[in-house]
Amino acid sequence: MPLVHHSHVSHLSSAIPKAVPDTVRERGRRAVSSAVRRRARLRWTAVVAAVTVLALPAVAVPAAATSDPSDPSVQPGAASVSSGPSDQPGPSDQADPASNPVSDVPDVPVVPNQAVPLDDFYTPPTPLPDGANGEVVRWREEPRQLSARNYLVMYHSTNATGQDIPVTGRVLVPTTPWRGEGPRPIVSVASGTRGVGDTCAPSRWLDYERPFIEPMLLAGWAVVVTDYEGLGTPGGHTYVVGQSEGRTVIDIVRAATNLPATGLQAGGKVAFSGYSQGGGGAMWAGELQPEYAPELDLVGVAAGGVPADLSEVADGLDGQVGFGFLLFAAYGLDAAYPELDLGSYLNERGRATYEREKDACVEATIAHAFQNIGMFTSTNPLRSPQWQARLAENRLGANPPDVPIRLFHGTLDEIVAPGQARALRDEYCAAGAEVQWEWHLGEHVSTMVTGAPGVITFLDRRFKDRPFLVHC
Repeated sequence: MPLVHHSHVSHLSSAIPKAVPDTVRERGRRAVSSAVRRRARLRWTAVVAAVTVLALPAVAVPAAATSDPSDPSVQPGAASVSSGPSDQPGPSDQADPASNPVSDVPDVPVVPNQAVPLDDFYTPPTPLPDGANGEVVRWREEPRQLSARNYLVMYHSTNATGQDIPVTGRVLVPTTPWRGEGPRPIVSVASGTRGVGDTCAPSRWLDYERPFIEPMLLAGWAVVVTDYEGLGTPGGHTYVVGQSEGRTVIDIVRAATNLPATGLQAGGKVAFSGYSQGGGGAMWAGELQPEYAPELDLVGVAAGGVPADLSEVADGLDGQVGFGFLLFAAYGLDAAYPELDLGSYLNERGRATYEREKDACVEATIAHAFQNIGMFTSTNPLRSPQWQARLAENRLGANPPDVPIRLFHGTLDEIVAPGQARALRDEYCAAGAEVQWEWHLGEHVSTMVTGAPGVITFLDRRFKDRPFLVHC
């Protein structure tokens, strides 16, 4: 239901026929004004949350402060858990402390800390039991986070080479009721860069993107956040490999509805959202969904700072301030496709750096500012036919989602090249996709903040099946 122009109160008010009695016209004006005020409140909630992220590392309540004395232990799977209404207290709120032993749930660190031992939850059973994509391997409910019940889940997904893999993530079910039509909608939020080490997994520490998620929960939407492949679970993290990331973003939606404890129902509206690495993950989920998960009622994709063409992004990072992200990308491609054999291209310094940084979190990129590929390799792997072929497999644009898309990017983005993002927009538009596009005057991090309110407004309109602005 796209629009070709903006709607304003004055325009809508003037559309009320003059012949209508004054009382009816006034009632119409009040209804329009009320709708505008609701949108404004939602937008300002997102603005406040966006500003908060600049001042706070996170806004989630520390586990120690919200812990329930009857925290449930790890569950073997979803089958043993009874379902309940999504707005009712979860199992931990009704548990009997005498019959439900306290589990050893570690406190969640404020920042990723490599000294924090990994929780046994993240170690999958051996062998991994068979399961369909999105089927739950194990789960547990954890202390509430602000306005939501909080579930840690391990689920089945499929990686870039078609293998069944275990993936972890979080399911957040708000206490705010959903007042729209149908089941409570679900936003699968694809996380931005956390790093490549297991301790960096979004589910393991207080998330820097949580301020952007909170307005979604306050709107009554459930939010699911995947850890992606190999981030938390064993194996290397397939950083920016869309063929893997997109599937994990999709399958955590399935996992959330396969877990009766959440009260979430299959068949409700679904959206994908993300920024930076997450922008790529969200867009890949959108491109893969029609064939991979046709049962989902996908209604929109919102993605910012999208690394659509990894070759062009790499060229823009080499020798520049964000070179550390290029190192992560090389590690990620090598983890996804072992035949690429990154080690065979590395010089002595490259091998030492790989060993030192293979478990690093995002802050490690700072130390590599303005370095270049030649400092770490004897031959540039990105120029080899094998690497070029895999990069091409992970280039967005070939399968535009058949749902409304919101894309935004910073004009001064120093991490993800703006030109390739604009090219993605043009490809989608040429293919007939309904794209809402927005430039932001800013660099990479500030655009994440300034773009957040527009994402909330876009998703709100998609879940309520209201008109949206199309730029192509």
